[in-house]
Amino acid sequence: MTFRRSILAAATAAALALPGAASAQAPTFFRIGTGSAGGTYYPIGGIIANALSCPPGAACNTAGATDGIPGMVAVAQATQGSVQNVALVHSGNSESGFTQSDVAHWAYTATGLFQGRPAQNRIRFVGHLFPEHIHAAVRRDSPIRSFNDLRGRRIAVGLQASGARIGSELILSAYGFQPGRDYTAEYLNQAQGAERMQDRALDATLTVVGFPAAGFTEFCSRTGCRFLPVTDSEAERVIERAPFYGRGVIPRTAYEGLTEDVPTLTVGAVLVVRDSLPDDLVYNIARALWSETTRGLLERGHAKGREIVRENALSGRGVVPFHPGAERFYREAGLIR
Repeated sequence: MTFRRSILAAATAAALALPGAASAQAPTFFRIGTGSAGGTYYPIGGIIANALSCPPGAACNTAGATDGIPGMVAVAQATQGSVQNVALVHSGNSESGFTQSDVAHWAYTATGLFQGRPAQNRIRFVGHLFPEHIHAAVRRDSPIRSFNDLRGRRIAVGLQASGARIGSELILSAYGFQPGRDYTAEYLNQAQGAERMQDRALDATLTVVGFPAAGFTEFCSRTGCRFLPVTDSEAERVIERAPFYGRGVIPRTAYEGLTEDVPTLTVGAVLVVRDSLPDDLVYNIARALWSETTRGLLERGHAKGREIVRENALSGRGVVPFHPGAERFYREAGLIR
């Protein structure tokens, strides 16, 4: 969906420009770019926004309350995903955002799939959140049994400004497919793709998302689904081109009706912020993100929340620098020595 500027955004900019302005009359707003409905970024973003928030006048850092930042109101905003989030953070149109680790690396260095574009080098690393998996979904009654059967098909590959599109195109190119020549690409998110498959207007939906994704959960329950396995040779081709990817599995328990585990590829989802945010603010964001209270919110709020653990906080950073506030937190926590 199109990112909207609003009065809230204007208030955010003003509040962040004046860190001391957070008061009963002027809360500090903090935007988190997430993803589209039906995926994992948006619900996880809502939980984290709740964990970081402690509006003026509310109890915080006390029993029964969040460990949020006093005076802060964090807001999870729906976006197209990783690529748009990096652009929003770099430009200052969002304070933070979720992104795939490969997208962050390529955008920061203007390499890989961002070759020839201006470097988006104002993003800074805060922490690794959870692994995402390539999902190649088809109807249970579909004749498509492997990626090779996708030749000539209509495939949802993710929204234009999403990391899902990049992951989808990487895996399809590993099988030797070119858009337009070997398949027809539809730029839809997983929920839209699942809806089109349900109506038999689409043959497959490819995306990169943490399981269980709501769009696929509903589709598998209502229509019946299968996920195509990624073979060893094609997995190696993707990893050679994009070393942030690794081997992974979608377990049979992830979605209703699956009869076996599905080998696939995985990549990390990370949280980035803009370099201009005050060090103390980002330090407190990292502190709140990795607190035991937030751990409880994540475990209760979403199945993927159980995988957001401090032990993996530094994974997938690549060359994107730490924000100094986050780095200070990790040094004090003993994760950086």
